[in-house]
Amino acid sequence: MLSSSNQNDAYDNPFASSSDREPLYVEPDLDLTGQSTSRAAKPSNENPFANVSGNIGSSARPTQSTQPAQSFSYTGEDTLDEPVTTTILRDLKQVAKKLQQVLHPKGDRNVLRDWDLWGPLVLCLALAITLSGSAPGDQAVSIFTGVFVIVWIGAAVVTLNAKLLGGAVSFFQSVCVIGYCLFPLVAAAVVAIFVDLIWVRLPISIVSFLWSTYASVGFLSESEVHLRNRRALAVYPLCLFYFIIAWLVLIS
Repeated sequence: MLSSSNQNDAYDNPFASSSDREPLYVEPDLDLTGQSTSRAAKPSNENPFANVSGNIGSSARPTQSTQPAQSFSYTGEDTLDEPVTTTILRDLKQVAKKLQQVLHPKGDRNVLRDWDLWGPLVLCLALAITLSGSAPGDQAVSIFTGVFVIVWIGAAVVTLNAKLLGGAVSFFQSVCVIGYCLFPLVAAAVVAIFVDLIWVRLPISIVSFLWSTYASVGFLSESEVHLRNRRALAVYPLCLFYFIIAWLVLIS
């Protein structure tokens, strides 16, 4: 019968070293006072990148400025709360100022750079009503429509021609200048209502045609500096446009 020591040797690991066969003593987690004797292990599921911070593309963090942030606000004129009469009066003053500039083309030519279409619309309607009012009843509507179409389509065609030739003027600015320069022709049409003599209407129509052409060319010449030798190609449609309207004023 085998002894107990022989039985233990029979189950011993033959590959274990002598140091492995020494009895192991496991230190208890809790001492007699009930407190833990081992350090608490950190949780394994902690995010290793939780405390990583920095800026991509820079080696150093930017220093924060101690100056207060500047606030930018709109300093323009607010017209939402003003009365309607104030807005209308201001627009009428601007229109009157531009009409005065047409009568004196050598003055401040930058006035018409702040373009608007109210003045050209009023002048176009005045010209169409004046010419259709002196026409026979069955032709009044067709003359009114024809004048209205000729003015706006002609102004658009003249502007596109200047743009295609290399002019630096904007579309609406050119239409604004051409529309405001109709003022001498509108005045001639009003005079033609009360004067039927051809030898009076003819000089008035010629002078109004030359005045409108001179004023419009003077205002647009500074914006068409890129035309150089092609300026005549841009001025010719403009002269033709005012000539047609002057002819309508003469024969109305």
